[in-house]
Amino acid sequence: MTLAIGTAFVFVVFFTSMLSGVFGMAGGLVLLWFLLLVFPAGTAMAVHGVIQLTANASRAWLSRRFIVWRIVALMTLGVLSAAGLLLLFSYSPNAATVSLLIGLMPILVWMPKRWFHLDANRASHAVCCGIASGGLTIAAGVSGPLIDIFFVRSRMDRRQVVATKAMIQVVAHSIKILFYLGSALALSAGEWSIILLAAPFAIFGTHTGNRILHRLTDANFRTWTRWIVTGIGVFYFLQGVFLLTR
Repeated sequence: MTLAIGTAFVFVVFFTSMLSGVFGMAGGLVLLWFLLLVFPAGTAMAVHGVIQLTANASRAWLSRRFIVWRIVALMTLGVLSAAGLLLLFSYSPNAATVSLLIGLMPILVWMPKRWFHLDANRASHAVCCGIASGGLTIAAGVSGPLIDIFFVRSRMDRRQVVATKAMIQVVAHSIKILFYLGSALALSAGEWSIILLAAPFAIFGTHTGNRILHRLTDANFRTWTRWIVTGIGVFYFLQGVFLLTR
């Protein structure tokens, strides 16, 4: 990793952590795109997991009084089940597959709420959310839009949604790091130094985003989330198609 790429990486980490601090997702999508340009897919997943773990952990800590711990516990069971299944099938990612999976995710944020009868407060739904989102986090790196459909009927306000999702993603990204540990160990000491240097910027970006979040209304929060995720998804999908046809 050159000095220029390392500097760009630190900036991207701050910006994407701030974005996730506001909307609870989207930042991870942008960060993963940058990492896929710099590293092989498996290594990008591992580095992404480290940064997202830092950002989500700080976001969860800042909003800890809003976390719904019962939902987190149930979803953790699902995430562990998904990781076991992917290990069983010896899953290995590539940039094209990851891009297409992420590119298709924004479809979920446009589907009418009345289509979904999912509620994260129900035990069976929370476990299913953990399986689906955990599998997608490990396979594609992110799963924010998928997690959202389990919260649309939950009667939780924006702070509870962001806080609970942050804690769920702490669990999912921790397991993702372990899943791609072999790729992570292939990084040089210099590369890990830059990654660790970027970690405080992830926390700083999260603090900044958290302040913005408290100034948004619930309506604006959901509207902006939908359009930002859609724009990023379209870009990813086109990139995936290009990689497949290249």
